[in-house]
Amino acid sequence: MAESCKNLRTKKMFIPHPEPDTEPTTTEPAGGSSHFWCNRTLTEVGADDQPVHPGCCKPGRRCFEE
Repeated sequence: MAESCKNLRTKKMFIPHPEPDTEPTTTEPAGGSSHFWCNRTLTEVGADDQPVHPGCCKPGRRCFEE
């Protein structure tokens, strides 16, 4: 599984999981209704002026950070 940028955020990351051993996730739920933002710009647009989404916030993107 490819790694997402450390600045990618979604509200789902801040909601407690029912299973205590589960890692927070930045994957999109079925239906595609999650809202994502960049923690660097605090908007839906990354530092490279491109949309923020788990599918595009990957290594190789100009603003990507591990």
